[in-house]
Amino acid sequence: MAPRTREELEAYNKIDPEFEKEIKANPIPEKSLALEYFGHVGHRARFLAERRRFYPIPAQVPEVDETLLRVPMRDGYEITVKLYSPINPPAKGSPLVVMFHEGGWCMGDLTDEDQNCRMLARDLECICLNVDYRLAPKYKFPVGVNDCWDALQWAAKNAKGLQANPELGFVIGGASAGGNLVAVLTHVARDESLSPPLTGQYLCVPVVCAADELPDKYKDEYISWHANRQDPVLRNPGSSSVHKALKPDPASPLFSPLLWKDEEGRIAMGHKDLPRAYFQVCGMDPLRDDGLIYERMLREEFGIPTKLDLYPGFGHMWWSNFPRMSKSRWFVNDTLQGFKWLLQKS
Repeated sequence: MAPRTREELEAYNKIDPEFEKEIKANPIPEKSLALEYFGHVGHRARFLAERRRFYPIPAQVPEVDETLLRVPMRDGYEITVKLYSPINPPAKGSPLVVMFHEGGWCMGDLTDEDQNCRMLARDLECICLNVDYRLAPKYKFPVGVNDCWDALQWAAKNAKGLQANPELGFVIGGASAGGNLVAVLTHVARDESLSPPLTGQYLCVPVVCAADELPDKYKDEYISWHANRQDPVLRNPGSSSVHKALKPDPASPLFSPLLWKDEEGRIAMGHKDLPRAYFQVCGMDPLRDDGLIYERMLREEFGIPTKLDLYPGFGHMWWSNFPRMSKSRWFVNDTLQGFKWLLQKS
């Protein structure tokens, strides 16, 4: 399949009428958009907490038990993970899912993935782990990446004790920065021979490459970072605030996993043998072309099975910031169906 044309990409930017109406009726407060990056953190948390009451699953459900655990990291620090288990587990065992939250590596917490984990435990009888990795600016790159890898290894080692059966599926997932971490971890897990191996990855509006590091072969189909300035969540996106807080190495594959190389140093062969991937990508999102390019690369260049749900006319993380819309519930159901697909071939 040929790369998408500029005309195709620009057509995805045309705002959906329901989305436009909702933005006007229930906008993100201008205060939160005007705050400096660090002041935005607390305001964002309060804003999302208020809107979660409109989520399809706004609180704990009776079918799922939730338990907080402490998991040791390589430096002796302990992070919190939340375990979600079906109250009535299936006799055959449960697939294992590990989720990593969004928030630009500097914000977010376990509440960002509560809904998905509750839904997967209730509707697909999965054992889910929700990882509260350390954040910038207190913890610089790659501390968060290391935390997520340590937590994933812990999950693999302790799957039986968690009442999970990874032979039925071992999937990792996340949105935005969490999607970036997933793309990184699938490569690390492959290269380090994680046992049991991953069987699937969920990449929701992921970041996969620093804009200035993108290989030339993909630049003609990478326009969203500069063109999608009308996005109501990532309005006027820029990397300076993230870089100031996180201090990543943009050329490192631990930050830009699209640049992953094989043992001979070839990017062109660095993505083989990865698990199947489910993508959700939004047309107005500045991160749109990260997801579209990465999905096409995995599928066409490496033969990895992929499933893509594309939402023309919708912006970054619209379903969580504007949950009153009927299409936000539609998005959440798509997530459930995407996980069913990820688990089909496990």
